[in-house]
Amino acid sequence: TVFPRGVLVYTKMETQQRGREKMDEKLFKQYAEFAVRVGVGVLPRQTLMITTPVEAAEFARCCAQAAFEAGARDVQVRYEDEKLARIRYQNAAEEALCDVKPWVERSYLDYVEGAGGASILHILGEDPEAFLGLDAGKINRARQAARNALKTWRTYTMNDRVAWSIVAVPTDNWAKKVFPGCGREQAVEKLWQAIFDVCRVTGGDPVEAWRRHIDTCTAMKEKLNALSLCSLRFTGGNGTDLTVGLAEGAVWEGAASLTPQGQQFIANVPTEEVFTAPHRLRVEGIVYGTRPYVYNGDLIEDFWVRFERGRVVESGARKNAALLETLLDTDEGSRSIGEVALVPATSPINRSGLLFYNTLFDENAACHIAFGDGYPGTVAGGTSLTQEELLARGVNHSVVHEDVMIGAEDTRIVGVAGDGRRVEIFENGVWAL
Repeated sequence: TVFPRGVLVYTKMETQQRGREKMDEKLFKQYAEFAVRVGVGVLPRQTLMITTPVEAAEFARCCAQAAFEAGARDVQVRYEDEKLARIRYQNAAEEALCDVKPWVERSYLDYVEGAGGASILHILGEDPEAFLGLDAGKINRARQAARNALKTWRTYTMNDRVAWSIVAVPTDNWAKKVFPGCGREQAVEKLWQAIFDVCRVTGGDPVEAWRRHIDTCTAMKEKLNALSLCSLRFTGGNGTDLTVGLAEGAVWEGAASLTPQGQQFIANVPTEEVFTAPHRLRVEGIVYGTRPYVYNGDLIEDFWVRFERGRVVESGARKNAALLETLLDTDEGSRSIGEVALVPATSPINRSGLLFYNTLFDENAACHIAFGDGYPGTVAGGTSLTQEELLARGVNHSVVHEDVMIGAEDTRIVGVAGDGRRVEIFENGVWAL
């Protein structure tokens, strides 16, 4: 089981721990209610679409109940199975893996475009090494085909035309990776507690805690927007010296987002970042990764990349350098970056001291960049621009969007403001504004 001990069934042997387990059960329910009511912000008469690992079925059911109590018209759940996915990647012909039928995309669009519309909740519980030892190129091409087949649907999420949120729950293999010295049950319970802590659930009032956090992030992005920054220079003791020019009309975003209809949602839970659009042709220098990165179910560790005129021209890694090259060679835009995000070293994820081996968490422990696609909403008026107009502004385009961590305790960031002033943005890994 992947749920906190005592969430589902109590036995006579467990009565001594029942008090703590009741609190676990309470937090479990609060986390689900928060994910639905605040993370997604599901509206009355909407359909909530949930994607979830099969191991997280009980959490998905709890989310479904919360959605109906919030007035949802219906809840549709899609189960995913990494073990089955591994069997397919290992045995199916690449032609079959890449043959994604049109009904897959229509199954999303029919709900979003139908009566009441829809919101999307993604529940993650990935094994960081689910596809270890398999053909990385084959997996990458299959996933690229799936992204291409969902191209229209991706415009909904990338342009915030639909409310969506991602949350995570522990699974056995993920928990054992984070806590390798623990038995399975103890590792799962420790990971539950870590998730509750960094997602601001432990205090018992996640809605109020997130309201304060959103206010803090909003104040910081407003400070950055007031500077009208043209570029950022990252430096650090590990050798990083990277200058990131920003796209024309770059806008800083963070924490909560809004659909055109005014539905507020939090795309990533947790989130500590304030982010914007780099210019796809104006990135120069070298940068070193500060945390391992999980890509296609395998780990890339101690990587570095060097940019010239916005594109990666050299790269390397202590582990899985070839896998990094596979990512960078996905398409024309995957050697450029579509996002630059600032995260202070004081974030709860970094303070936890844990490496989660999951980008949803690890990207919120450190400043990061994303290879691939940019978000239209990170330039002024971007959600109403065509792809060609976004490219002209400098916003990158790709079928991938892969966040990699580059921030550290000694990271320094200096910005050039619109009036030419040099402004200290980060000093020793934290905000200097």
